Parts: sequence; structure tokens; C-alpha cells
Amino acid sequence: MTGQSRKQKYNAEELKELTHQYWQTGHAHLQEQLVRAYTPLVETLAKKFVRGQIMHEDLIQVGMIGLLASLRRFDPSFERSFESFAIPTIVGEIKRYIRDKTWSVHVPRRVKELSPKIKRVVDELTTQLQRSPQISDIAQHLGVTEEAVLETLEMGRSYHSLSMDSELEADNDGHTITLLDLVGSAEPGYDQIEQHMMLDRALHVLDKREREIIHLTFYQNLSQKQAGDVMGMSQMHISRLQRRALGKLREALRVEHLETVT
Repeated sequence: MTGQSRKQKYNAEELKELTHQYWQTGHAHLQEQLVRAYTPLVETLAKKFVRGQIMHEDLIQVGMIGLLASLRRFDPSFERSFESFAIPTIVGEIKRYIRDKTWSVHVPRRVKELSPKIKRVVDELTTQLQRSPQISDIAQHLGVTEEAVLETLEMGRSYHSLSMDSELEADNDGHTITLLDLVGSAEPGYDQIEQHMMLDRALHVLDKREREIIHLTFYQNLSQKQAGDVMGMSQMHISRLQRRALGKLREALRVEHLETVT
């Protein structure tokens, strides 16, 4: 596309004639001329819907799809201007894209459709009531249940989500910190080490058989049945001895704790 062709201007009568010729012939070069001529209209309409992370260029591409659809479906015999037919089609494509494609996570269609209505009604009711509207006000105005409003508001928080790789700031060394760097996770190994250390300090209260049972079930992670097979005892006998051993250990650890804090 040359700069000269992009700058070519058409008056209303010329556009009407081009549209009529395209409707009669369907020639590709006529479609290209009409697309160039109406691109500024698409760009203007797309700009009205730019919000947050929604890119203007993306909406222009979606709007161009609506423009092409309008060119294919427009019938001059209905005695209406092409613009009056094309604008609702272009805007409809843009709104459908925003509704279906710009949520960070999947939500029901009813939520996507109700969300913009709630935002509009909140602004209207705030002006009318001179206060922030309550959920019941919004529900009554829209003719929906309060549960539907609450559900939509809650799911509306899913409209945008941050990537775990989102850069937040730089640390003292100039290295970039991402959201993932700030998210910690529990390390079960620490708890296991602490439990083993506590058990080691308290094992002196057990007899040889009890220590062996604790070693098999807690250190080697054997089941009571497996420990019984190793020691030549029934599972019931192992269970009874284990309970007794654990009782001794709990008492020993309680005493140790009291001695530590006093």
C-alpha cells in the first residue's frame, strides 16, 4: 500500500458510487479502495474502546473484520448509507472481541455480558442517588437477582491477571524482581528435620523395642503392618506399642518445652 493511495480522499458521492460498484461486481480492487477509505472510521471507533491492557492495534484488526463483513453484506437497494450499516457491525465485532477474548480466565458468558451493564448502571445510579449504589439497587435496575450481581462483580476481578513473570522493580544490585520472586512456598523438609531433631532428643525415654518401632514407622516411613513383619509382631501389637511410645515422647517433649520457656 503506497502512501499516496492511503492518503486518497473520497467525497460522499464517490464513496456511494464505489460501494454500489462493489455490490454489483465484487471486484477485489474496489474492496481494497473501500477498505482504505474507511480505515480512519475503524480506527476512530476502535479508539473509543481502548481500556487498560486492550491494545488499540488489536481492536483495529477486529474492526477491520467488521468492515469487511459489512462490505460483503451491504445492499444499496435498501436506501440506507453504508456508514449507518457498517458502524453497528464494526462496533459489534469489537464488543464481542472484548467480551470473549480479553478475560484472563474463563468465565461464563452471562458474566461477560452482565459486567459492562453493571459498570454503566453504577455510574448512572451514583449520579441519580448521589451515593454509591447498593447491590439491591443495581439488581433492581437491571432486573436481575442480587446473586447474579455479586457473582459478576466477584468474577470481574478475573478480567486481568498478572503474569508471574511481571517485572515489579529492581533490587539494590540492579537485578529485576518479578512477581514469582516474591511468592514463597512451604518447604516440608524443614518440618521433617525439626520433628526428627525433637524425636532424637526424646528417644531416651523409650525402651529398645519402642525405639525400633518409632524408627521403622517415622524414620523409614513403614506402615504398622510392614513394621510388624520386620519385628515379627502383629499389626495390632505394633499399634499398641506405638501409641505407648508416642505417649512417652509427648510427655518428654512437653517437659522439655516447659524447661525451655521457664
